[in-house]
Amino acid sequence: MSLSSLSDTVKRASDVLRSGASTQVLDYEQRFSSLKNFYDSLLVDFIRMRFDPKEASETAKRFFGRLTVRFAGIDGTMYSRPLFDLVIFFGGAYASTGTITFSENSTPKVEYDERTLKQAAGISSVVPVYINDIPEVDQTFFETTQPEEINPNKLLTDESIINNATIANWIMTFAEYYLAYKFATDPDENTRIILLDRSLSIERASLIYDTAKPNLWKARSSIIGYKIDDETIDTNDLIIARQCVCNEALGLPPPRADYLRYAIIELVKQKGPLAEEQILSGLGIADDKRAKRATRYLKRSVDEGILCEKDKRYTINHKYATTSERIRKLVKSLGDHFFFTKTADATTASLMKILKDGKEHWLTTIDIAFLTLFTLHMLMEECWKRNILLIGITKDTAARDFKRQLVPIMCNEGLLRKPLPREEFEKLPNTDRMILQSASILNPAKIKPPWSLVEYDSAFRTMVTDKQNRKGYVSGAIKNKISLEKTFVKTYVQLTQARSDSMLRSNVLLTDRLVYPEYDYKPENVVEFRNEYSGANEPVQIILFKDKDRLNKLQDLAMSIMTAMAPSSIPEAFGHNKPLFIADKIAKWNYSQFKRVVDTTAEWIVNNHKLRSFVFYMSTFRERRATIEAARREQA
Repeated sequence: MSLSSLSDTVKRASDVLRSGASTQVLDYEQRFSSLKNFYDSLLVDFIRMRFDPKEASETAKRFFGRLTVRFAGIDGTMYSRPLFDLVIFFGGAYASTGTITFSENSTPKVEYDERTLKQAAGISSVVPVYINDIPEVDQTFFETTQPEEINPNKLLTDESIINNATIANWIMTFAEYYLAYKFATDPDENTRIILLDRSLSIERASLIYDTAKPNLWKARSSIIGYKIDDETIDTNDLIIARQCVCNEALGLPPPRADYLRYAIIELVKQKGPLAEEQILSGLGIADDKRAKRATRYLKRSVDEGILCEKDKRYTINHKYATTSERIRKLVKSLGDHFFFTKTADATTASLMKILKDGKEHWLTTIDIAFLTLFTLHMLMEECWKRNILLIGITKDTAARDFKRQLVPIMCNEGLLRKPLPREEFEKLPNTDRMILQSASILNPAKIKPPWSLVEYDSAFRTMVTDKQNRKGYVSGAIKNKISLEKTFVKTYVQLTQARSDSMLRSNVLLTDRLVYPEYDYKPENVVEFRNEYSGANEPVQIILFKDKDRLNKLQDLAMSIMTAMAPSSIPEAFGHNKPLFIADKIAKWNYSQFKRVVDTTAEWIVNNHKLRSFVFYMSTFRERRATIEAARREQA
């Protein structure tokens, strides 16, 4: 086969692209045709409309204790750039703040603080790292089987290291949650509504995954061995704090699957010393198989030194009785160091370094993942304690758990009012957002924004119908594991439409919010499934508002807030969230200012005659070539 000419190559690429795109468009056209009757066959029972401002104001007064409350919308930005033998990593988070006033007779009134960009609340950090040090800091390059070593199979050229480094993203993520925590705990701000441009449930699941390998902790974590209150943080502290989301009113952590161990530790911590029978009784464990698993976890916790056994009674090791408080101090200490320390006050050469045993150590991205996860847990605790409404809003999403998990499970349980043919359901578009957005456009007279899908437990994302199709049973989607339930509930919303054209509607958004026991954890909103895990038959309690007629006061409140904050006068933010839109603008402004500082610094170094030799020898080939080519273009 002879080589093609350049023109033939371009023509072939064009034909392949046109053919592939046409096939995809035709496939979606066929899928959309299945949506014409989808509202009447299913969505009519799932979509909630007409949110009463009087009920929302009553809920606001009960939940917040007042009708006028402060809010904060938080978004982040990041930037990285190679600068000679360094890479500059920048990440930050910024907030739009104001007040919202609820009324019985009209949509809530939103007022934004009149602040300049310089005065707006925000935190950021910048970290220069030598290119050769990045693989030692960034877990992207770690070898999981031999964590002490850099993965030898990864391409470690300068370009590949720079392109694959995730340090800036980790700084930004940590900054967003830390700023949210600062708002939640600041008595002067007294913020009662916090909006994040993230999916809270997915973010937590992702952070759990990123911190899932203990062998990497021991080899790569710098916070292990760091002293707080004259006690070193060790692997047991990380084990306890990583999964232990505790809320007694919600029954968290639940006594099932991998969470059973944390439920045992928390029970013994709160009520010990306890005999094994008292522990089993306290956790509601009666059958033999679950009891045997609990016994194994007790023995394992004693072997690891987390629990102590004396006279067949169990107590918490005094060191780990203070784990939660020490982890809180660790996060606040390192967070303040990372985002608030001024150059003159710095005790280390880099803000991403800590002093341990008199020596400087890099905080790796595993450490930042842990700090971010712990910050999220601390934020959740503050929101439960202070009745702060915590909402995550995601603009673009490829989530499909409504189609793939929720509806099939409800169908298998007989919870749908009408039977749904599986063949027809499979023909629908692949993502939940596309299904709902298309159904809205195809049924403009029946579906009128603002509307919301019923709320359901985020744990549905990790559940599938039982493999044996047994009623009342579910399985975990991956390795039969089901994520933490009764923590977040999620839904999809569409907030506005154009006044002049009812077909012109805003995008469907994914939202999730924190579960609040007083409002969400009620018998009529709880469905109990069974899951066979490691030979034991365990209960899984899931929050589910089964249809649109179920009373859901917090969803009505959240929808009233988001509708009031959905601008129709700003084209690029049409139907989104104005506080998050403003926060994004502030973040972009700070991004541009920092980029200008870095670019100016680079120009100063290049044009400094005292550094001419340094620049020539330290520049990469690409930098040298770019400089010469730029000079040639200026002369042309």
